[in-house]
Amino acid sequence: GANPAQQVAFRTTIYANVAKNLEDRLAAAGVPFAFRMDSNLMAQTLIGFAPIALFLVVLYFLFRQQIRMAGKGALNFGKSKARMLARDKNKITFKDVAGVEEAKDEVTELVEFLRDPKKFQKLGGRIPKGVLLVGPPGTGKTLLARAIAGEADVPFFSISGSDFVEMFVGVGASRVRDMFEQGKKSAPCIIFIDEIDAVGRHRGHGVGGGHDEREQTLNALLVEMDGFDTQEGVIIIAATNRPDVLDPALLRPGRFDRQITVNLPDVKGREEILRVHSKKVKLAEGVDLQVVARGTPGYSGAELANVINEAALLAARRGLKGITLRELEESRDKVRWGKERRSLALSEKEKTNTAYHEAGHALLLELLPHTEPLHKVTIIPRGPSLGSTMWLPEEDKYTNRKNELLSSLVVKMGGRVAEEIVFGDITNGASGDIKMATNLSRRMVCEWGMSDKMGMVEYGEHEEYVFLGRDISRSRDYSEATAEEIDREVRKFIDEAYDLAKRTLIEHRDHLEAIAKALLEYETLDGSQIREIIEHGRMLNPPPGPPASSVQTMPPEKPPKQVVVAPDVTPPLPGGLSGAPA
Repeated sequence: GANPAQQVAFRTTIYANVAKNLEDRLAAAGVPFAFRMDSNLMAQTLIGFAPIALFLVVLYFLFRQQIRMAGKGALNFGKSKARMLARDKNKITFKDVAGVEEAKDEVTELVEFLRDPKKFQKLGGRIPKGVLLVGPPGTGKTLLARAIAGEADVPFFSISGSDFVEMFVGVGASRVRDMFEQGKKSAPCIIFIDEIDAVGRHRGHGVGGGHDEREQTLNALLVEMDGFDTQEGVIIIAATNRPDVLDPALLRPGRFDRQITVNLPDVKGREEILRVHSKKVKLAEGVDLQVVARGTPGYSGAELANVINEAALLAARRGLKGITLRELEESRDKVRWGKERRSLALSEKEKTNTAYHEAGHALLLELLPHTEPLHKVTIIPRGPSLGSTMWLPEEDKYTNRKNELLSSLVVKMGGRVAEEIVFGDITNGASGDIKMATNLSRRMVCEWGMSDKMGMVEYGEHEEYVFLGRDISRSRDYSEATAEEIDREVRKFIDEAYDLAKRTLIEHRDHLEAIAKALLEYETLDGSQIREIIEHGRMLNPPPGPPASSVQTMPPEKPPKQVVVAPDVTPPLPGGLSGAPA
């Protein structure tokens, strides 16, 4: 046997053919040996390939994620993005829609057709292929479409006009075709296209790279609406607040046969809307929603829903068990005119200037005939404004007389005139008033025929957006001499309003001073308190003092002659706001 001292054990890694050659040579030399394959060789091999395999797996998942982000799968670019709301999930019916009774009456026959198509087919009648809901934002167009589907108990497909056109050419047309295919498979059903003006604008206008793709998508929509029959039970409902920009081919009979106007609600409609939304909250005893409805003229359904929600949040912050009329009134003002900004630090000069500015507006609003009732005056910054004079009409108004518009011009001049009378100088705080007065005066001359010199002629075209491609080639339809006459008439209306405002405030200087001092003391006054100052020289029922966080500022005996306020950026609000904006 071999000497144990001469035995050598070692481990190595060699290829199979080398191991065979070594084994033969050792046997030929008579060297005793023992050869054994190591069991973890395969594991070592796998460990060597593991980093490469991990890298390939990560690369694969990253590639899949990029494809999904680009278009939800490489083969799904042309699939419709319409979201289907199954009949068992759509719980909205006509009971949830208020304030649009005329529109509900017009769409009732669509519900009857979806429930019983044979009733109309046996008489040869044809249900409109498409219904276009037209109205201002927030009036309930989408809600009405969902209520039609819920009332008829049919599937509801919803898509936005901006969901058709993507970064790839041809995707929009493909999605239109796929949307109609989905609708036919789920018939009877309703396909709702929200903001259809995003894809249905006039063809042949506009600039930009996406213009041709949008036209191709619109052409596909026109072809598909011609290619299906309402007997299949598919009804197209679209909504827009810009019907004037839609292509005429989209509105012709056979496509969108019927246009239904969804207007802002009247006082009765507002009360019904408030009752619908108040079911979800807890009102305090004695709250009369009819009072709130009368005090919210011009509010849309969405704004009224927001009023109820803001009132509920305000009542919760105050720890109340129910929403009172006070919370409803405060939330109404917040929704329309913005939230009070009591934390904004104003200098004494700015606060004094704002008080006289708002006093000028308020005094003219009360003294002049043909004006709306004064609602509230405040020098507390609200929204973008340093101060505000608010008024609310007593009833819904759809027209304005010339006398009312002329009085409105005088009221808009009140803030600037008060600054000039009291301080002997003016600030840039009236820029918003000047802008609104100029726009109103120009419309009186150019659109409404209220200028005796210019006559009942419309001058110029309505303003269009440049991307429609119209203003690029459109010329003015009147001469330079006529343009000068128009400018003189606009200036005449404004100058006459300024002169009347100045004469009135000088004559009632004592009332102006009293209102301004009351504003500096109490910060906010309502219309009845302003009327008490004018009639009795003082307030019979003064409001409680302002919160401790508010800065108390009394006007000096001789107000400074120069006060600078930040420029006015307040847009004109319908029926209700004038002031010195921040």
